[in-house]
Amino acid sequence: MDKKYKLTSAQIRSIATGYGACFATDKITVEGAPVGFMYREDPDNDIDSGWRFLAGTESEEYMNDPDNHAIYDVNTIANYDPEIVPWLDAPSGSAFERVQGEGFIEADRTNSTLH
Repeated sequence: MDKKYKLTSAQIRSIATGYGACFATDKITVEGAPVGFMYREDPDNDIDSGWRFLAGTESEEYMNDPDNHAIYDVNTIANYDPEIVPWLDAPSGSAFERVQGEGFIEADRTNSTLH
C-alpha cells in the first residue's frame, strides 16, 4: 500500500536528531493529527529509541492492523509535532498525554484512555 504522507522528505528538518527509530501511527504521519499520547519503553534493538507515538484516537481494531503504523526516525515525528521535543530525553517507562490548553502532562500508561 502506498501511503501519502502529510510531509514530504524535503520538508523534514533536523530538529531532534540522534534519537534513533520510533513507532508512530498513520493518524500522525498520513492524516496529520498531532501526537496525543507518547510513551517510551525499553528499546527492541540498537536503533530503537523506545518511543511510541499515537494520536490518541486509535481504536484497538486500528492498532491491530499493521498497515496503520510504521517505524520512523524520531526526528521525522518531531517534524510532524515539534511539541514532543522537550520530552524526548525522558527515561524508559515515561508516558505523556496532551491535555487541551495544557500541552503534554505526565501520564500513567496503564490508566490512560489514550492507549
